[in-house]
Formats: sequence, C-alpha cells, structure tokens
Amino acid sequence: MNDRVQTKLAAARTRLILEKPFLGALVLRLPLVEADPRWCPTVATDARALYYNPEYVRGLPLEQVQFALAHEALHCALSHFARREHRVKHRWDLACDLAINPLLVKEGLSPAPGALIIPDFEGMSAEEIYPLVKDDQIEGHEPFDRHLYEGSRQGGQEAPAPASQEAPQPEQRQARQGRRPAGQPQPLSPQEREALAERWRRYLAGAAQQALQAGKLAGALARMVDRLLAPQVPWRTLLARYLVARARDDYTYMRPSRREGQAILPALRGHEVDLVVALDTSGSITDEEIRAFASELDAIKGQVRARLTLLACDWDLAPEGPWRYEPWEPLALPASLRGGGGTRFRPVFDWVEREGLRPDVLVYFTDAQGEFPAREPPYPVIWLVKGGAEVPWGIRVQLN
Repeated sequence: MNDRVQTKLAAARTRLILEKPFLGALVLRLPLVEADPRWCPTVATDARALYYNPEYVRGLPLEQVQFALAHEALHCALSHFARREHRVKHRWDLACDLAINPLLVKEGLSPAPGALIIPDFEGMSAEEIYPLVKDDQIEGHEPFDRHLYEGSRQGGQEAPAPASQEAPQPEQRQARQGRRPAGQPQPLSPQEREALAERWRRYLAGAAQQALQAGKLAGALARMVDRLLAPQVPWRTLLARYLVARARDDYTYMRPSRREGQAILPALRGHEVDLVVALDTSGSITDEEIRAFASELDAIKGQVRARLTLLACDWDLAPEGPWRYEPWEPLALPASLRGGGGTRFRPVFDWVEREGLRPDVLVYFTDAQGEFPAREPPYPVIWLVKGGAEVPWGIRVQLN
C-alpha cells in the first residue's frame, strides 16, 4: 500500500519540478520520511526533512499533495524555524502559514484541507502578520502541518486548546508535559538552527537562479525572493554609519583669537549633525513600533551629537510639529502622533525646502505606500520600510 503513497509523492515532486521549478527545486532539498501517525497526523518539517503520514497523503488528490510539499519547503526556505525569537509559538506558526499559503494559491496550487488563508495578509511576511492577526481570525485554528523546529516548552507560550476540542490525544498530552512522542525528531539546537538557516539561504538562491533561467519566477514569489536575498544591513548600523561619518571630530587650521598669539596650530573641532526624521502616521505603523524606533534613534543621536527635527505626516504634516531636539535633549515623543488620512511623502520634503535646510540625512519611517516627490532632494534620504513596497530613490532599508 505504501508503494502507492511513494508513487504519489514522487509524481507530485516531478510535477512541481516541471511546472513550478522554483518550488520543485526546494522540495528536492527535503528528504521524504514516513512518520508515525501518532505524532504526524498530516505532514511536518524540522528543516532537516519532510515527514508525512501515509494515510494522509493517500487521501489527498495529487494537486493538494503538491501544495503540502511546497508548503513545507517554503517554511524551510524562508527560515521560519530561525525567526520566531520572542513570539508566542502558536501565533507565530499560524502567521508563518498565513504568509505562505496565499503565495502558493497565487502559483495555482490547490490548498490542502485546513490550510488557513486570510486575503488581507497577502504579500506580507510572518513578522508583519504576527502583530496584526486578530484572535477571532485564528480562534480554533491550528496549522494543518506540524512545525517540529523546537520543543513545545522552548520560549513563548503554547496556545490553549480550543474550547470545543475533545480530550487531548496521548501525543498532545505528551507535548503539553514537555515530552516528545516516541520517534519524533529532536528539536534544533541553536548551532544547528544557525547552520540550517545559512544552508537554506543557499538553497533559496540556487532555486531562484534556476527558475529565472527557465523564465518561471515572477510575481509575488519573485518579490519575496528579492527581499530575502537582498543584503541585510540593520538600519541602526546604516544610520549610525551615516551620522558618524558626518559628525567625526576633525582638526581645523582656522586662525585662532588674537589673545592666543600669532601661531596657527591645529585645533580639534566637533561637527554637530542635522538630522530630520519623518514618521508615517497614516496607520500602517503602530504606536509601539514608532516608540521602539524612537528609542533606538535616541541612543544613536546621543552618540553622535545630532540635532534632530521630527516631523509627522500622513496626507499632510501634523500641525503640532515640527518638534526639535538638541543633542543633549532626550527624544521624548508627543503624546499622540496618530494621523488617519492617506499617505503623501512630498509635504515633508517641501517643508525642508521651504525652511532652507540641508540636513546631513533625512530618515523616513514608513510602509512606502504613498505619493512620492518627483525629484530626489540634494541630501541623503534613508527609507526605513515596513513591508515590501519599493521606493523610487534614496536608500531603502528593510525593517523586517
């Protein structure tokens, strides 16, 4: 009987390779391992292998088997096993599924039974989805697959079972007690997690290259790959690099006061940085994210003696602003910065021009979904972008 299951799995992989070479190349990187149904009711992955319940695979049409295989491979290629950090495991697992499933449906694959899809989150990463998903959207839901990257007690909390759920099965009781069912793979160690993340990044790049050469990588998957393979420079590092370069102490040979004599000796002078920061208050950036950003910015500002001008803008500039902070003043945000209109970026740059300013750098914290000025200004601009939108000029730094 299991020969038929293996034939079906092989056929699903072959069809993915021929029709969806990007996904097929990723699936080929996962050895297929028959699993004990007591801990694997459907399919599962630990980033080392893809585990399957033969009865589950036998009951699926071939199109849904393709979906299940590609789903597990994308969990690995996107390094979901290495990105959870402090987040609650159950909610993180669902956020990962909500990031993957719309991509596969866009590719023309048929969702497996129980695959959770919420159209509002299409094109978003798991990190972006996690804080936005509402309890009533996921209440009673579990991922249709099993994520075996870590022990059930490692970090975060497990979600309570839905109220309608019957008495837990033996493997569920074992998981809640911190014990693995017999035969279930060991969770990843920190060293193994790091090594696997690097390995899957290479697999992702190779699969993308093959698919591009075949002319079969476009749309949402192509944008996702571009974001994941782009050089990841932390925005704090990039901004600090800009500011330090402009605030660096240097020697000057300007003539001193007459009281100091006639000799012209080098003197150490410091340069204060003029920094303009703009916050997108149209609603896409949460108050929590803005305050976390401000805290990081305050630390950098103190290190490089930056004079900071803060602007808030949705469709227009907030009338209460601008807010100015000297290098020695802490960056204390106004009580409320929430806007609510559409998004335009031009008012910020128009204001800088009207004021006759030439900042050392302008930093814009936004989702980059709005109306941009037609011309690039004559000073550096760093866009700290939450989400996947592009910018027409300046330096774009991905926040997620």
